[in-house]
Amino acid sequence: MIKVENLKRIYPSKVPVEALKGITFEVEKGEILGIMGRSGAGKSTLLHQLGLLDNPTSGKIIIDDVDVLKLSDSGKKQFRLERLGYIFQEYTLIPELTALENVYLLSWANSKNRKDYKKAAIECLERVELGHRLHHLPHELSGGEQQRVGIARALVNNPKVLFADEPCATLDSESAEAILKLLTELNKELGQTVVMITHEPEDKRYVERIIYLKDGLIEKEERTVL
Repeated sequence: MIKVENLKRIYPSKVPVEALKGITFEVEKGEILGIMGRSGAGKSTLLHQLGLLDNPTSGKIIIDDVDVLKLSDSGKKQFRLERLGYIFQEYTLIPELTALENVYLLSWANSKNRKDYKKAAIECLERVELGHRLHHLPHELSGGEQQRVGIARALVNNPKVLFADEPCATLDSESAEAILKLLTELNKELGQTVVMITHEPEDKRYVERIIYLKDGLIEKEERTVL
């Protein structure tokens, strides 16, 4: 599903910063992979490369049999829209739009089948148990509900891979557990491949495998039991 070979990301400055120093690993289809490590280890940088939100300095990324780094900028944008879903730490919902509008807006704007995306958005919100909150604005939702809207938005295009960047970092423990359980349910029901950054040791029980990063390199890998 995902193959990463010798991935490097160096940020140019007077003293170049090597955020990723040559990372190689694979993610199997339908796997839930956790990425852990201290602040500054390269976790978010790695996820940004995989999600095509940034361009690596060198290396190779193959997703769903496509060498994505060889795509043009417009090709990457289309690939990201059609095959990747991204759950952000800070929800990134547009405050003036309802839950439903937040879910379908980007897909609706980039598609000729706009009615289909509205229908898909409703189905995704129902899947994350927010069918009764379709027309609520973000400030009318709890933090956990806002993150569920973010998950629905990530799912609306039926992506091949779901990337989650510390999706529970701003939530209380009860809401965080509900979100993690939801991700594992989506994995089982839809066969959804999930790559998730987390920093909480107790989150290990929600992933099948963990890659630990340290100073821009893979320090070790660990199998878990769901």
